[in-house]
Amino acid sequence: MVNDQVRIPVETYRLPNGLRVVLSEDHATPVVAVNLWYHVGSANEREGRTGFAHLFEHMLFQGSENVGSNEHFELVQRAGGTLNGSTWLDRTNYFETMPSHQLELALWLEADRMARLLPAMTQEKLDTQRDVVMNERRWSVDNQPYGTWWEKLPALCHPPTHPFHHSLIGSMEDLAAASLDDVAAFFRTYYTPDNAVLTVAGDFDPAATRAMVERHFAPIPRGTGRPPLASTDLPPKFGSWLREMVEDTVMASRVLLAFRVPAYGTDAWYAASLLGGILGSREGSRLPRALVREQAIASSAGAYTFDLPKGADLLICDVTGRPGVEATRLESALVAEIDRLMTHGVSEDERARSLAVLETEWVTGLQSAASRADKLSQFATYFDDPARVNTELDRYRSLSSEALSSAARELLGADNRASLVYVPRATATEAA
Repeated sequence: MVNDQVRIPVETYRLPNGLRVVLSEDHATPVVAVNLWYHVGSANEREGRTGFAHLFEHMLFQGSENVGSNEHFELVQRAGGTLNGSTWLDRTNYFETMPSHQLELALWLEADRMARLLPAMTQEKLDTQRDVVMNERRWSVDNQPYGTWWEKLPALCHPPTHPFHHSLIGSMEDLAAASLDDVAAFFRTYYTPDNAVLTVAGDFDPAATRAMVERHFAPIPRGTGRPPLASTDLPPKFGSWLREMVEDTVMASRVLLAFRVPAYGTDAWYAASLLGGILGSREGSRLPRALVREQAIASSAGAYTFDLPKGADLLICDVTGRPGVEATRLESALVAEIDRLMTHGVSEDERARSLAVLETEWVTGLQSAASRADKLSQFATYFDDPARVNTELDRYRSLSSEALSSAARELLGADNRASLVYVPRATATEAA
């Protein structure tokens, strides 16, 4: 059992310009993590500009008024640090992990591009990064086995008018249409202090850090307002079994079976999350045990949630078959395990095992300054409560095996399933 007394120190405050600041002091190692979340992602893109949030992530590493193109990387790495950024459906984040004495460099770099990105933007930089993102789409989506699942599954599970329906990486046509004016408008709208959370975690002096944050971020003006996000409201279930079959250049079939579950962070979500662990977290869970080891029809099997805090989340069972195993057989075996869980429920041993795995992964992750900073930024952005990091495990621990069994019967039925099935192209052609 994980020690209940482990507590993450959390201090939080706001600057007058609206920037939320979270500090988590820990002197175990001479390392400090800086993590900046902007509450904007592909859900905020307008029609005809899909992929723009991800394109903009690339643009933020192309220099600002006082930082040359690619100099952000060079300065951090020369100081012994690491850095990166990522884009998701409803957030974009940027992060550095530095030796403690280099904290101010990371803060200055993030503040400079928040305050002074536009003077450094050029058409040449936009054209270059547009080509980079297009190549990334070719490599990771269009020419990657099963690569289109990242856009096909959200599209299958959300209606066309929903902000989560369209592709995160965007279409080639929309990327080609992005202009320098689009870049400027997107930056002014969403990359503002009142739409951001800045977290510092690790080995730092709180008073000195507060002074640095004040010095570099306080002069940045707040934004002038953001357009409201289109409605994310959805019925609690799909209502029928949705299905899409995809012919792909692959050697084996793959089935992604999704269920609509309560939004991430709501009380009802935790049961869905723990059911995901019971179904597909590590080798001892149901799907790997049944489909990979016992029946030997799958090469891999897992389950996970998308962690979407708006409208509804998705619980996904993801199974890749062995070569030669037909997709219909693979899907039938997967569904049989889901039906068995609904019929017979969750045992106390299963609940305890899944909870132990989750606790271990949670506590291990928080030992890293970078992971801790990211989780604090996430909870501040989504729930306005970074200190929630200290009570998250209690929400899982409160769930009984009976509550999990009831959630399985409620959430996993045939009226709440969406199947995305990949079939080897040669097999599909022969069958036709």
